Amino acid sequence: MKKVLSIALVSTIVLTALGATTANTVDAATTVDSTHVTVEKGDTYKSIAAENSTTVSALEQANCRTVGGFDLIYPGETITLPSATANTTSTDTSAATATAATTNTTTQAATTSTQSTTATTGTSKGTFKISFYDPAVLGSNMGYSGVAANLSVFPKGTQLKITLSDGTVMYRTVNDTGTFANSNSQQLDVAMPSSSIPSYGVTTASVEVIA
Repeated sequence: MKKVLSIALVSTIVLTALGATTANTVDAATTVDSTHVTVEKGDTYKSIAAENSTTVSALEQANCRTVGGFDLIYPGETITLPSATANTTSTDTSAATATAATTNTTTQAATTSTQSTTATTGTSKGTFKISFYDPAVLGSNMGYSGVAANLSVFPKGTQLKITLSDGTVMYRTVNDTGTFANSNSQQLDVAMPSSSIPSYGVTTASVEVIA
């Protein structure tokens, strides 16, 4: 009889222990919001990762833990989910990109404005007769960036913007005076290779001093 009671007592103890184990079965971590959960008794990084469709290593990185390390957590502790850090990084990157784009746009606009001002600003000197000559044909090595002018009107070194009657714009620096220009204060002789000299030979242009 005592043997039967002992067996019954042991069985009761075992069942009680099993009941206690069942009572301590892990509950899923409580969701705080879309990016955080609160640790419940019995939770581990592995169970939280599985419950939130992520990996342990991603969870460790999101919470500044050593990847593959020993993750000791306590009930009531708040765990950050990987999606939170991913969203933060994405937001920061987008903001930085937007700022850079705005800065580039502003810089380009300022540059364009400066270039436009430089290209159009000048003191108008009126309409001049324009002829062309090739310095090389005359045995000169002065090149094709210059223009011959009446030096009393345009001293050497004066930079001119010359807009021909057909709309062609040229920039030239006064570096010489020729026979025709010297005798006509309203004439300019533009240096140009023979192969590029217009067939009409002589034309008119509006002239501005830009420097």
